[in-house]
Amino acid sequence: MQRAMVVDDSRAIRLILTRTLSELGYDVCQAANGKEALSVLEGQQGSVSLVLVDWNMPEMNGLDFVKNVRSDGRYSEVKLMMVTTETQVEQMLAALEAGANEYVMKPFTKEVIADKLRVLGVLQ
Repeated sequence: MQRAMVVDDSRAIRLILTRTLSELGYDVCQAANGKEALSVLEGQQGSVSLVLVDWNMPEMNGLDFVKNVRSDGRYSEVKLMMVTTETQVEQMLAALEAGANEYVMKPFTKEVIADKLRVLGVLQ
């Protein structure tokens, strides 16, 4: 079973995304901000293949998390999907340029998440 991580400061969003990913066949861990997510990623010893991350979070935002992950060669194969309320084209471009593989705007549906995972090649 593939392992994914959901990173969002909203407990409700973490639960929704965790349920969605579980229904799509993922084993899911969670973190409440980018700093915590880096610790979780380190502790998972390379088992996390997909991270869904919010932009606006305390301690370390999603964009900084993406930059940190992309600067560490151990995580070069990890797929990063930004799931956020940020809808401006500039923010989408900044996330993609920083190394995010996909970008989903809230609110989202299970179908939108599944479609993006198919685009990433991690879901049939």
